[in-house]
Amino acid sequence: QLITFFGQKKLLPGHSIHTSIFRLLILKYIFLSMKPIIAGFCALMLIAFSCENADHEALKALETTLHQLEANLQMYERVWDDIVNKKQIDQINEEHFDNQVIMVTSPENIVGIDGFKAYYNNYLTGFSEVTFTILDAFGQGDKIVKHWRFQGKHTGEFFGIPPTGKTVNVEGVTLVKMKDGKIAQEQDFLDNLVFYQQLGLSE
Repeated sequence: QLITFFGQKKLLPGHSIHTSIFRLLILKYIFLSMKPIIAGFCALMLIAFSCENADHEALKALETTLHQLEANLQMYERVWDDIVNKKQIDQINEEHFDNQVIMVTSPENIVGIDGFKAYYNNYLTGFSEVTFTILDAFGQGDKIVKHWRFQGKHTGEFFGIPPTGKTVNVEGVTLVKMKDGKIAQEQDFLDNLVFYQQLGLSE
């Protein structure tokens, strides 16, 4: 008996010596029919594996970033507590600050550890009974935002201003950039009018 297969007439199995060839053709047909399905399945498995690997790498990178941010925040708060409240101005050093640390200010920026240290030393020599409080600090990546309060009595020269004996209590915000776990840049924002009024220098 004959059957039409792939456009040709073939003998049915069991009716001639071509049974093996027929079976091979059947297997070939099945394989060719399944080939797109197998290829699609393999592609899906490859995509799934790639996505899983990418997600793992992304999660690992995020965890590393978060750990670094937490370390930056802890170091930052500790260092500034030591500098201001404990009057340890030498904490402004290469261990905690980048060599080219920048203090963004007017009329021009202060660059370098020595200049940075001299700038903030005015607060230590100009005020006594100082309390410096970091009210909040948070960040993203290599950036930190610090909300702080500064309290003290003006009993020494402060940026050339002779002592007034006045007590100040001001709040401000500092924008910080970190680099390799060190403080690389700071920019302070506060209400200077309120500050000078408390010093008795402005109406």
